Amino acid sequence: MNPAVSAVPPQRWRTGAASEAPQGAAAPASGWLGLQRGSLTVTDDFAVLDDPAEQEVFTRVVDADGGTEAESLLVVQGMHCAACADAVESVLDGLPGMRHARVHAASRRLTLRWDPSQTQLSRLARAVGEAGYRLLPMQQALSVSERQRETRQALWRLFVAGFCMMQVMMYAWPAYVSAPGDIPPDIVQLLRWASWVISLPVVFFASGPFFASAWRDLRRARVGMDTPVSIGILVTFLASSAATFDPTGPWGDEVWFDSLTMFVFFLLGGRYLEHKARDRTAGALDELMNRLPQVCDRQRSDGGYESVSLRRLRAGDAVRVRAGQAFPADGALLDAVALVDEALLTGESHPVTREHGQAVVAGSFNLGGPVRVRVLRTGADTRFAQIVRLMEQASVEKPRWAVLADRVAAPFLVLVLLAAAAAGVYWWQIDHTQALAVAVAVLIVTCPCALSLATPAAMLSSAGALARRGVLVRRLQAFETLARIDAVVFDKTGTLTHDRLELHELLTREGVSREQALALAGALAEGSLHPASRAIASEADSAGVSLAALAGHQERAGQGMQALRADGSWVRLGSAAFCGVSPQAGEGDAPLVHLSDAHGWFASFRLREGVRADAAQAVSALRTLGVQTWLLSGDRVTAALQVGQAVGVDHVVGEASPERKLAELIALQGRGLTVAMVGDGLNDGPVLARADTSFALGHAAPLAQAQSDFIVQGGQVMDVVRTLTQARATLRTVRQNLAWAAGYNVVSVPLALAGFMPPSLAGLGMAASSLLVVGNALRLARLER
Repeated sequence: MNPAVSAVPPQRWRTGAASEAPQGAAAPASGWLGLQRGSLTVTDDFAVLDDPAEQEVFTRVVDADGGTEAESLLVVQGMHCAACADAVESVLDGLPGMRHARVHAASRRLTLRWDPSQTQLSRLARAVGEAGYRLLPMQQALSVSERQRETRQALWRLFVAGFCMMQVMMYAWPAYVSAPGDIPPDIVQLLRWASWVISLPVVFFASGPFFASAWRDLRRARVGMDTPVSIGILVTFLASSAATFDPTGPWGDEVWFDSLTMFVFFLLGGRYLEHKARDRTAGALDELMNRLPQVCDRQRSDGGYESVSLRRLRAGDAVRVRAGQAFPADGALLDAVALVDEALLTGESHPVTREHGQAVVAGSFNLGGPVRVRVLRTGADTRFAQIVRLMEQASVEKPRWAVLADRVAAPFLVLVLLAAAAAGVYWWQIDHTQALAVAVAVLIVTCPCALSLATPAAMLSSAGALARRGVLVRRLQAFETLARIDAVVFDKTGTLTHDRLELHELLTREGVSREQALALAGALAEGSLHPASRAIASEADSAGVSLAALAGHQERAGQGMQALRADGSWVRLGSAAFCGVSPQAGEGDAPLVHLSDAHGWFASFRLREGVRADAAQAVSALRTLGVQTWLLSGDRVTAALQVGQAVGVDHVVGEASPERKLAELIALQGRGLTVAMVGDGLNDGPVLARADTSFALGHAAPLAQAQSDFIVQGGQVMDVVRTLTQARATLRTVRQNLAWAAGYNVVSVPLALAGFMPPSLAGLGMAASSLLVVGNALRLARLER
């Protein structure tokens, strides 16, 4: 961490349920107070965000022109819509030291790029706090206690609105079912007074979020999505109160307490369900990014264990990982065996076995009993941290359609206010008792919440579903491009094939069995790191043969291995010249390794690149989807053709240099094709960057490849097909959401203007439209199952 990031000394921490504030520390109205992290509590103002130990979790140093800058990922509390996101961005834009701010409305994540030499994070947080919002580090915002607090508060408001609505409806019901004059005037007035009293908690407590959001926007001369709703609630309550206090006044004797409480209940109910649905939409990403334990058991020098925060772990520490707990850091297993779930890191749904000394990675789960691990890498150095960073970048990106919807929402809200005012004036001339109801209905029914949520909710839902599969989405916008591709270009080595050799054919001299050849060759190969030796040793191990007893192993670079048998005779494994045998026909088409002994040629091993098991299935599935396939390889033409024929691609180009690969891809785009490039993420940077969208396969991809849009961690080619189908489903869902949001307004606005939609029905329609959009997006999370 750059020392310049913090100019504030670390805060005072202590263990326990309560904590005292530092002397002289002020507690602002909107601060970061009562922060819980494991068993630690801190009570301080925004300055806690400047603590270097805390910043390690949510801030990193990035290179910039002329020096370095800090990039922080936080969560904004108090947001309800895209207008709130714009408000937070406008507060931060232009502040000293502020370089860039981006808020994602659906996930409430804020990415800050700022200059530590000119400002502090606490100052930026304080500016946002003065605007009525609250910044929290992501892990804190996603904590169980924080989620429970928000849920309890929302449920209390919903309960108050629902209870009062039923009471008010009970008092209003006699007026609906009785004829004029059936109820004495004093009883009518008593019922109105009772309705007014019971409506007070609805207006002053349950409606609090609407008023708070609208006030924040109005203080900054902005029109937010809660502005028309708040105006509608306030005007309805004031007009009904005036009719209650003075039935003979200019507002007449009509009251709308039943409509008021009903549409507040509908709005709160819809917002609560929408909040829960949005939590599920972005919840897959949140769950994956927040899976590390807050504390772990570190072994002391006396052999006992102590509970420490993850930030206190250092390389070399020994930790105990309990059953069902995630490994807190990258390390090596100290116990004999462990059963590990690495689905997040590899996409492999089946548990894997790790033995003593083998690597375990942070974020994977221990499925067996407690095991001990020697810590090798912690914090930002772990592979899990690299994955989280990619997911964070994707979760704060605004897709093009979402940006367009946000731009449309702001002027649309102004038009809503003007339309409501015009409708009120028009109806006042016709029937002033209906003017207020029409104006309020227009204000409420046209709120563009559904329009702003249509795109990000769908794309976040798909990104979460793919993340559970082991496919990381680096750019949400790539969904739109991927959905319309008509050509996929594959690299060969490491993409359609494994980056290792495998035994294809074994030839032996007369009287020698396959097992005898593997036993002798395996004994020679086990001491070499050459790819051909590794392939033969692996085959011998898979066959379960007992290796021959050899001594005096020697390896000659570029030639092969030799060793002595018990009788003192040499055996050799390597090239034809080294083994003293004649080259065979076709030896240049595939690697051929020979084995010889004192009697001459013993066996020959023809090797080949191992084609991925699902490569042919993936290419066939792409053809079914109407997508053409190419293979671009720098390998020999014969080798490229063999792999191309094995998997069934449409076109093969061999002996292609990086420059030629790029030229071939540009030529395809020049023919009007939208191209997706699939590479191993190590040496295909130029073509991955030039392609319309791109995939990187393999474990090294998250660390070594910054050009791809999607990262397939398990290396399964079928995941490319699954991502393509998911992208097409995502775009269909986005179009459905946008069509619904637009169609809803086209139908409901004329009905409201014509007086056929009372305020209560308008509130129900607005809540239902947002809920339908988010619920439709949730279907994408079920596609992957």
